[in-house]
Amino acid sequence: MKRRRGASPEPSCLRVWATENRALAERWRAARCSGPGEAAARELRQQRGGFGQLLLRMRGLPAALPALPLELTVLYNSLLFTMGASDSAIKGEAEEIRQGLLRVLEACGACGQDLSTEELWQKVLQEVTVEELQAPLQRLGALQAAWWLAASHLGSITGLFRLLSNTEDPGRARCIEGENELLSLLKAWRAPAEGASLPLVQSTEHLKEILCTAVAFLQGLQELEAGNFTTAFSLLQEAAGGFCSKRVLAQIYTCLGCCAQLMGKPQTALQHLKWALQVDFQCLPALSHVAAVYHELGETDVELQALALLYEALEKNPPAAASSSPYFLIRTELLVHTPILASLLRHRHPSEVKYLLAQRCLQDGRVADAVEHYLDFLALLQEGLQQQVPLGGSSALPRIPEVFLEAASALEQAGRHEDAITVCEEVISRTTDLILRVFRVEEPECPSPGAGLMGGLLSQKKESLCCLAWRAAGYLHQGWAWAKMAKSKEAITQFSRECLEDAVSSCVCLSVPEDLLPEVEVLQKIRLLCLIGRGAQFLELGRHKEALLDFQHGLQISPGDPAAASYLVQTLWKLNRKQEAAAHWQKLSQSPPGKDRQQEGQERPFPLYLVSCLKQTMFPHSESLARSIQDYLATTCQDPLS
Repeated sequence: MKRRRGASPEPSCLRVWATENRALAERWRAARCSGPGEAAARELRQQRGGFGQLLLRMRGLPAALPALPLELTVLYNSLLFTMGASDSAIKGEAEEIRQGLLRVLEACGACGQDLSTEELWQKVLQEVTVEELQAPLQRLGALQAAWWLAASHLGSITGLFRLLSNTEDPGRARCIEGENELLSLLKAWRAPAEGASLPLVQSTEHLKEILCTAVAFLQGLQELEAGNFTTAFSLLQEAAGGFCSKRVLAQIYTCLGCCAQLMGKPQTALQHLKWALQVDFQCLPALSHVAAVYHELGETDVELQALALLYEALEKNPPAAASSSPYFLIRTELLVHTPILASLLRHRHPSEVKYLLAQRCLQDGRVADAVEHYLDFLALLQEGLQQQVPLGGSSALPRIPEVFLEAASALEQAGRHEDAITVCEEVISRTTDLILRVFRVEEPECPSPGAGLMGGLLSQKKESLCCLAWRAAGYLHQGWAWAKMAKSKEAITQFSRECLEDAVSSCVCLSVPEDLLPEVEVLQKIRLLCLIGRGAQFLELGRHKEALLDFQHGLQISPGDPAAASYLVQTLWKLNRKQEAAAHWQKLSQSPPGKDRQQEGQERPFPLYLVSCLKQTMFPHSESLARSIQDYLATTCQDPLS
């Protein structure tokens, strides 16, 4: 490419500019040597303005080849401060780099305004052969790669480094088959040395090391998200061996731990998560994942210890927004931004951890501890927790009524029946106001005018079903609480409430959209549990015929349910209908519980707040009833006339 003939800056002007660039670079190095802190941060802001003003003065003159090496160096230093000062500055296209490339073409008598950035780089690197510009262009190329890396444009970086490597040596940088091409290109690329006359605020060799680490980190995360766990693990190991801060190294180890867990290697996962905490004890997401791994292993004691430590750490030192240390202008954490990384490193709110403690204690039967944690959590709710952390969605917290019902379940199991009734009353009063007056779960008779409307109606019906289930569960728990206090009449009253009304009847009888089946199944289960609970109380009062009707009705809702069937057999036996009782018992003993649902693969876990009710409805006299019926059948066989 021919050189452009035009006015060049005076040599004295170039010397002044070079002196100013050197002074600014030396001031930054001096501030950096004092270590990261407020002084370095203040110097960063000042130097960013200094390099920017110098660049503006240089661009005030037409582009000229003698001045371009210095101009591109000043541009490099200026953009380093732009990146280091604010992570938001590296999002999007680096327009300043584009202007620098256009100035190079202008000085050589060419133009490229209509070219994309990738095409512009190709034109400059293939056509500009001026020796003095090669090193500044190589540095600027590395900076462009950092900008593209922040936007996850790995394909553009690969193409750029093919050009940069071929410019250095057309015979170099051959990627062996099976190797990662981009990492191979980066490692093979020779970063230009820093010239004494054109000092840099961050060496290109240092930038190369950061690029290698960040590329391996980003590619590992992308493979992890794609489900290619073996490849992801290898790339993340590559990143862990690269150049980065302790904070980033802890994040990489955390990602390695999560990847190992997904690979079915919990011990390897724990090892890497522990390394993360050793490197940076403030990497609390690693501790959260440790608890998850122990949960997967079924080691509840250690899991609860990890959660307790996490809660204590969050209470003492709640996670603040990460401050960017200006010691290194371009850092790995500024270049790697992906949703999966944000998800893996999400800091839990202390209330989420408190809820997990309560939930896990309740699931493991540690009722006293569960009550304590649930009451602490409910106190947090009173303090306005809902404004701090959204319940449901990506949070570990369920909907508020479910938390109340779980707390009621824990209180009930702990023998605090009156407290359980009070908590359930809160659920009932809150949800009653939310339930729609007119509620029918059925397909519209006429075609819907739009998918949005249909989705809205479905969402509304789903919410109504949830409210119905929560209120019904509140009555269910109250019924069992009264029953445990030996107050059968009060228990029967609560069992007879909302779960037996026409609204629920219609929802369990009509065909429903598949999206609503889980909610309907929960309602059906609650209604069944209410019928069994009420029937059991009728038996306590000697009202056997009423009990029989409830158990028969329960079997209509859930044919083959073992608890309802067992109670039915007992009731028939008490009514002296022994032949019918024996026939039902024989049928029950030959049918495994839940057989149909399991065969169809439709079995869904019921909410935690129903688990205690499911246990309470289990028939308590199976063995004695079985012996009585077996004796009866033996006697009947010996005396066919009886």
